[in-house]
Amino acid sequence: MTSDPKIIVALDYATAEAASALVARLDPQLCKLKVGKELFTAAGPAWVKQMVAQGYGVFLDLKFHDIPHTVAQACKAAAGLGVWMVNVHALGGRAMMNAAREALEDLPQRPKLIAVTVLTSMGPNDLADLGITEAPHQLVRRLARLARNCKLDGVVCSAQEAAMLREEQGADFCLVTPGIRPASAAKDDQNRVMTPLEALGAGANYLVIGRPITQAADPLQALQAIRQEIETIGESN
Repeated sequence: MTSDPKIIVALDYATAEAASALVARLDPQLCKLKVGKELFTAAGPAWVKQMVAQGYGVFLDLKFHDIPHTVAQACKAAAGLGVWMVNVHALGGRAMMNAAREALEDLPQRPKLIAVTVLTSMGPNDLADLGITEAPHQLVRRLARLARNCKLDGVVCSAQEAAMLREEQGADFCLVTPGIRPASAAKDDQNRVMTPLEALGAGANYLVIGRPITQAADPLQALQAIRQEIETIGESN
């Protein structure tokens, strides 16, 4: 077993009770946890601390996007929970990302800081509605470059952009990829998806996987099956 699991289970639940029931069926040696806006709003910081105390690496996925000072303070507060990773939205710009990084620099337990590029639910038409004429992969490239320039640890991106970003940003740039679906699973509301093996082969460091695990009859068995599928590449990536 690895001390740095590559699978991050997305806890897309509305209550702490439902999330806790799922987590009790998992293993912190086999996966990390992603806590997003819905669950964090419902369960609160204390619940996140409980998960950390149970040995889980927690990715606090709140996509901070505000004025630089507010985001910096939010990142510092997140670090105080003991989370493994926190994120901001790259569209917040250079000053905001620099402020976030600076807020974490001198902390004794510094979480990884990454930036969201383009949500995996967004395609060219969605970007056009916002007045953005670039194709999704072009915007991802530009935002990832900006995050790198701000000395962030990496980005959240579609697995379909992982190979491009790995080549451009080098081996030490962390790539976290949602939109991961085993070949037999439904795409649901994700437009740009890959299988776990494909994503790691393309250069992803961590795979965010939700429903294929959380809605499985046996979540631990589903998690173990995905781990077995990716073990050869995942342990060396």
